[in-house]
Amino acid sequence: MRSEVTVRLAAGREFRFDLDEVQPMPHDLARWWLDDQFVQLGCEPLRATGKVLMADKVITIAQAAGEKLLANAKWSSEFARATSAALAKPVVRLDVPAMAITY
Repeated sequence: MRSEVTVRLAAGREFRFDLDEVQPMPHDLARWWLDDQFVQLGCEPLRATGKVLMADKVITIAQAAGEKLLANAKWSSEFARATSAALAKPVVRLDVPAMAITY
């Protein structure tokens, strides 16, 4: 089964991370890693209530990371593994300008 995470930052600017040959990240570790990155990158909740859904967290982290971190092989590998595990989907497409996730 195909497993990948794609992040679209802008028209013509996409990052694709193939996870077929990569060890899956345990779900609890993925959630912890994403929580940690959300705080480290200074992300803010998208909802006025302050509630942060996992999908919101992933897209906000991708936005805050930008090209600099997504181009970093070590960071982007962890991000892709954590995203796939936390969302429990083998194929995830993040469209940052649209603030949308498709599976």
